[in-house]
Amino acid sequence: MRFYTKQHEYYCGIDLHAKKMYVCIMNQSGDILYHKNIHTDPHLFLSILGPYLPDIAVAVECTFTWYWIADLCLNHHIPFVLGHALYMKAIDGGKTKNDKIDSEKIAMLLRGGMIPFAYVYPPKMRATRDLLRRRIFIVRKRAEFLSHIQNTNHQYNLDDINKRISYKANRVCLDDHFPDPIVQKNVDTDINIIAALEEQIRSVESIIVKCARYHDPIAYTLLQTIPGIGRILALTILYEIENIERFPKVQNFVSYCRLVKCPRESSGKKTASKNNKIGNANLRWAFSEAACLFIRDNDYSKQYHQNLVNRYGKAKALAIIAHKLGRAVYFILKRRCGFSYNIFYAGKLSGIHEPSV
Repeated sequence: MRFYTKQHEYYCGIDLHAKKMYVCIMNQSGDILYHKNIHTDPHLFLSILGPYLPDIAVAVECTFTWYWIADLCLNHHIPFVLGHALYMKAIDGGKTKNDKIDSEKIAMLLRGGMIPFAYVYPPKMRATRDLLRRRIFIVRKRAEFLSHIQNTNHQYNLDDINKRISYKANRVCLDDHFPDPIVQKNVDTDINIIAALEEQIRSVESIIVKCARYHDPIAYTLLQTIPGIGRILALTILYEIENIERFPKVQNFVSYCRLVKCPRESSGKKTASKNNKIGNANLRWAFSEAACLFIRDNDYSKQYHQNLVNRYGKAKALAIIAHKLGRAVYFILKRRCGFSYNIFYAGKLSGIHEPSV
C-alpha cells in the first residue's frame, strides 16, 4: 500500500459520478473552503479550482469515470491522485455515508497523507489497453456460444460432433447434425454470432498489433522470446504493465500480478486472506495461461513441472511456474534482453535451445 504524502496549500477531494461530482476543497488547517455538488463540466471545475491554483492537489476514488478528470489535471499541471478503491474501503468508514461526506473524507485523507493511491495509466496507451480488454471479453463470449452448441448436442443425446467446432471450416453445415428444425435454427443462430465475433476479433487484433509496434516494439518482441508467451499474451502483458520502471522491485511486480500469497497474521495467528483481488486480474490470467503453455515447450520443462507436482501438487506447481515467469518478464523488460533457459533455471541446464530475439 502506497500513500500520497506530498504537502500542498489546498486539497480537493471529489466523489465522482457520471453526471455529477461532489467537490470538497480545504486548506492545510482543515477548514472547508468549498463544498458543493456540481455537474461534471471541465470548464466549471477549472473555474472552481482557479482561486486555489497553483498549489492544490486533486484526489478521486478509482471508478470507471476518472479518465477525463485525470487528463484535465495533467493538461493543466495539477497534481492528481487516484485513490485505490479496495484500499480506501479498508481505511474509510462511518455510520453515515453519502456523496458530501465521502468527498470530505477523501480531502481529509489527502491532506493527512493517508490516501492510498493507484497508478494513473497515461493516455498514450490507455485506449489500446481498453480495446485489448474488450477483445478478451469478446473472446470469452465466443467461447460461451461454442459451449452452447456442445451443450445442445448433449441435451438431445446425439452422437458426438467429433471435430473442433472452434475452427470455422468445421462449422459448415453443422446445424444439419440436429434433426429438429427449431434446434437447427438455435444452433445456426450461435454459428452466425460466432462468425460475427470472430470478424471483430480479427479486426481488433490487427489494430492492437500495429499499436504495439508503434508504442514499444522492443518490449513486444522480447516478451515473445519467452516460451509459452505468444502474440496475444505478449500484448496483454505489455499493455497491462505500460512501463516496467514503475515497479522499483521485482517483488512489487509479482505482487501486482497476483502471483504471491497475501498472508494475514495477528498475534501469531494466521487467517484466510481477504486481499486476493488486489492487483491486476488480466496479468494474473496471462501468466496462468503462459505457465500452462510453458511446460509444453521441451522435455526439461515437463520434467521440472512434474517434479513440482510430486512435491507440491498440480495447482501449486503451476502457480510456482507462473511466479517464475512473472519474475522473468520483469528482468527481461528491465534489462532489455531476451529469455534464457539457463538464467530461468539458475544455470542448472546445458544443451537446451535458447530463443533468439
